[in-house]
Amino acid sequence: MTRFWVREKCFRNGPISVTLNLFQGPPFRKHGAMRDKRQPCVYILASQPRGTLYIGVTSNLIGRLWQHRESVIPGFTSQYAVHHLVYFEQFDEMIPAITREKQLKRWHRQWKINLIEGTNPDWHDLAPGLGLGPIAPRTPKDGP
Repeated sequence: MTRFWVREKCFRNGPISVTLNLFQGPPFRKHGAMRDKRQPCVYILASQPRGTLYIGVTSNLIGRLWQHRESVIPGFTSQYAVHHLVYFEQFDEMIPAITREKQLKRWHRQWKINLIEGTNPDWHDLAPGLGLGPIAPRTPKDGP
């Protein structure tokens, strides 16, 4: 669930509501095809090869990956450490992207694995190829 904050500002012609998305992630201004361009994408994240899978849709893939990796929004991906981008599809418009996401979510697990392995047989994290840094290795938590 995305949360928004609405603020009203008064101008000469009356109040104007401004909606700010608090979960946009960091502003990316470096070069790269996907950094400045918003493009609808369906993506699949995995915890490890053939591990836990997560399917999502976004118009800002880099920003959304940053949110998942930094666990900005608590939920499934942060709870199960599902942070490796293993598959994505780009679309021209959001409606077909949402339709494709719903279709993939209805698929059997093996069909999803076959889709991933068709283009990424070694389950490499694709995010570094898009300009995002590699994921740091997980360290065990000290506890009682």
